Amino acid sequence: MGKDHNSSRKEKPLESSPSLQANPTRDKLIAMGKNLREKCQRHLHSVWKAPENRADPLFIMEGTNKGRIPQLLSDRHERMLKSPFTFYHGTAQNMAADLATTPAIGIRVQACGDSHLMNSGSYATPELRVIFDINDLDETLPAPWEWDIKRLAASCVLSCRDNGISAANDGKHEVLIEQEQ
Repeated sequence: MGKDHNSSRKEKPLESSPSLQANPTRDKLIAMGKNLREKCQRHLHSVWKAPENRADPLFIMEGTNKGRIPQLLSDRHERMLKSPFTFYHGTAQNMAADLATTPAIGIRVQACGDSHLMNSGSYATPELRVIFDINDLDETLPAPWEWDIKRLAASCVLSCRDNGISAANDGKHEVLIEQEQ
């Protein structure tokens, strides 16, 4: 029969995504995390200043109306006017535009894109465990992992303000960040 052409070729190892490779040890993960933290230190996440060339938030919001049922837009806008939280709830693209200028460690994920208190909850698993998860993924996008965390934290602050809950420090809302070692 014919000669087997495959046996004469040198086989190259298959390339694979890091997510398909063997799981690193806990110590290796901690070292990787510390290395990433050196690139983008925690305190850099605590400050945001609007850039001078920032797009008009209302212009961004109007852009999200494209593709929506025109007869329902006035209802949407009316709901958004009720409070800062309800406005925030309806303006995921505004925050994405703002977060695009913020520091990130470089890990990108398929983010929720609209992470806030109303889009998450507790659920029972088949193993009878309770988990916290996202329940709305209609605005998902590839983005830095920090974006969902920052949007969720901001929604907690706005929800507290809407419900009359204030911080003990003269009504100022503060985010406590563990001191880096």
